[in-house]
Amino acid sequence: MWDYTEKVKDHFLHPRHVGEIAKPDTEATVGNITCGDALRLMLRLDAGGRIADAKFQTFGCASAIASSDALIDLIKGKTIDEAAKVTNDDIADYLGGLPEEKMHCSVMGMEALQKAIAKYRHEPFALEEEGEIVCRCFGVTDKLIEKVVREHGLKTVEEVTHYTKAGGGCRGCHPEIEAIIARVRGEKAPAAPKEPAVKPMTNIERIRRVEEVMEKEIRPMLQADGGDIELVDVDGRRVQVAFRGHCAWCRVRDFTLKGAVEAKLRELVDSRIVVEDVGGRLPQP
Repeated sequence: MWDYTEKVKDHFLHPRHVGEIAKPDTEATVGNITCGDALRLMLRLDAGGRIADAKFQTFGCASAIASSDALIDLIKGKTIDEAAKVTNDDIADYLGGLPEEKMHCSVMGMEALQKAIAKYRHEPFALEEEGEIVCRCFGVTDKLIEKVVREHGLKTVEEVTHYTKAGGGCRGCHPEIEAIIARVRGEKAPAAPKEPAVKPMTNIERIRRVEEVMEKEIRPMLQADGGDIELVDVDGRRVQVAFRGHCAWCRVRDFTLKGAVEAKLRELVDSRIVVEDVGGRLPQP
């Protein structure tokens, strides 16, 4: 269970700004669709150029909803130029702090605001349009990684994951994230590890390894966002699973199945594994 402040709980349970503006002056949608986090931010300005109203629609965990709601508290009444100065740290501080593993939710709010402002100013949104995808599991660009590393003094891949989710899926992007960290910090990039020799694996060994990876790597990743997964069967290289919790009715769980679960098992168990969802789609609570 995450150690949320009372203010985070209040903004999650009683959000003030959920909704939709029919004809916003500017809006933006950002998020990591493969894990379910997504935010749509809508702004309406008054005649004086101040943010008169703002609404959000967030698909994500408690901290994502609380961060979105807090963002609007911070920007309402401000001019576009004043709102542009709001950072993800401002969002986290306003909420009395966020768990380190959930800082990416405040970053998502900052992204949406900057993207909406760029659209209003008819400017390119550099974090997306000028960047290249580094983490394909969560769609994170090199520009966003560079930004959080520079602004927060991040030193490890794990810290980058906390702020952006990059590297939290199949881990294939870890060397590239390490190289970005080294470049931003003016350090020498670490040498790429040598590929280990592939050892033949019996079916029993494969089953045990699948169970281990599911318990230690995959389930904690999904549980962090309110979801879960159950291993149903292993038949050779065919792995059957059933999503539980938040993941059972998540509209993007097919992306999670292939982009996170199957990718992780292929990376850590067998590159030819195929994962099937046999749990059935449960109704949304």
